[in-house]
Amino acid sequence: MYKIAVMGDRDSVLGFKALGIEIFVADSAAQARPILRRLAAGEYAVIYVTERLAEGMHDDIDSYKDRLTPAVIVIPGKDGLMGLGMSSLQNAVKRAVGADILHT
Repeated sequence: MYKIAVMGDRDSVLGFKALGIEIFVADSAAQARPILRRLAAGEYAVIYVTERLAEGMHDDIDSYKDRLTPAVIVIPGKDGLMGLGMSSLQNAVKRAVGADILHT
């Protein structure tokens, strides 16, 4: 059975534990890279990454964009919206549909 994980700073991810989502605390892209690789090689179908963490991991996250699993999804952290999640979603939709139908 597949699992769901969330990575980010402690304050941003701790609440996900109450939902049954496995949390992985990382305060920098350097800390997060090996965790992401380990999760992607395991039983995780969905991996959420906070925007602050994803900021320094574009290439790492992009390497999973064309794979069926895991789906690596950028979400806002405790700092609020930075726009990286929406940008990532727009790019994925544009690749799938061929047009930017979510243009804001």
